[in-house]
Amino acid sequence: MSAREIFGTVIPAMVTPFHEDGSLDLDSAQRLATALVDGGCDGILVSGTTGESPTTHGPEKADLVRAVREAVGGRAKVMAGAGSNDTAHAVRMAQAAAEAGADSLLVVSPYYNRPSQDGVAAHIETIASSTDLPVMVYDIPGRTGVAIGPACSARIAKHPNIVAFKDATGDPIGGTRRGREVGMEVYSGDDGATLAFLAHGGVGIVSVCGHAIPEIYREIVDAVAASDLATALAAHNRAERVVEAIMGTGQGAVMAKLAAYLLGHIETPTLRLPLVPAPDEWRENLVTELRALGKLA
Repeated sequence: MSAREIFGTVIPAMVTPFHEDGSLDLDSAQRLATALVDGGCDGILVSGTTGESPTTHGPEKADLVRAVREAVGGRAKVMAGAGSNDTAHAVRMAQAAAEAGADSLLVVSPYYNRPSQDGVAAHIETIASSTDLPVMVYDIPGRTGVAIGPACSARIAKHPNIVAFKDATGDPIGGTRRGREVGMEVYSGDDGATLAFLAHGGVGIVSVCGHAIPEIYREIVDAVAASDLATALAAHNRAERVVEAIMGTGQGAVMAKLAAYLLGHIETPTLRLPLVPAPDEWRENLVTELRALGKLA
């Protein structure tokens, strides 16, 4: 199977809805997942960074997989984050996600403890070997403090379960070249660079801003696949200001959850600390840009 068939091509890193008291809101999670798929997404990632995975717990992560799986049925693939700087913990998350019905896993390089490249490879391989699920490896050195280098990339690409990279290195040319060199497909992990990744051979997008504009990402991906770069560029340009409103703050998870709330997909924009609500000026800017696209009255 190709990466497109395994993961999908427009994959929002779905926010995790909470009630006002901070407890998990599975009804909103199902509503949001359904709205995203209705908007053109063919994959859903739960318990990624945008899903506040550092502050959700094991049973909650499994419940999210089950709820989203039930909501989207066979209309979209369900990917579960299995990211930790503790390999044994990540293995437990991977196994729980598989048991809950996930179709695939997202495995980020271990953060903060900054292992060697051999350590990064061993971490990823160990998680990938813990289930039969296909794996997308997430390279985001700006957050983790350690890049997945060439030798490490070539090593993990030999693992039968490791299929693709989610690349948030900020280098579409280098990222897609790496994929070609090691035989792995590449997804954009940066909303603003999606068109560049696709134009250089990327497969799709794991998106934050897809909460607000899934139909535009669907248009971009499909237009590039059809070699219609003019249409893709026009769609990219329409998305640009919403992308800036969400990602330009440096608080993508906060702003994506606010967008989902403003659009009526979730009951509250409640966050768990250390994330805090957006200041008024960020909210007002997001509202302005969503109105400009006709997403809000």
